[in-house]
Amino acid sequence: MPEAQDEAGLIARTAEVLASEVSVQPGEDDSLTVYFQGTVVSMRALSLAPGLDVLSLTQVLAWDLPVTDQLRADVEQASGSSNFGTVKLAVHEVTADVLLHYTFPAGTLSNEALRTMLMMVLGVGAEVGARIRG
Repeated sequence: MPEAQDEAGLIARTAEVLASEVSVQPGEDDSLTVYFQGTVVSMRALSLAPGLDVLSLTQVLAWDLPVTDQLRADVEQASGSSNFGTVKLAVHEVTADVLLHYTFPAGTLSNEALRTMLMMVLGVGAEVGARIRG
């Protein structure tokens, strides 16, 4: 198991394990932006308790879509069937963004396990986004 690390260390390790798979852009505020199959992902590391370091991610699956009953139904269906996080609709008057939120314990995962977990989550999000965007 990896040594205990602070938030910046977990973000740096996450960037390192993802760099060979996706486009990664470290932020100045110990955050990470990832670009994956037409989606944009913001990641932050949080230390909730000693030995409990988590990654929290928000993946933008689609943006500026017209708000329709069909979109609401699609998002509700996607959220109900998601094994990784919650799919939400962020409404802005007549348009909306579709977001996936997911937080999981990551600090003690091996590099390979961390990469695998992130690629599964990002892959599911990209699939949901492609379905919703049509």
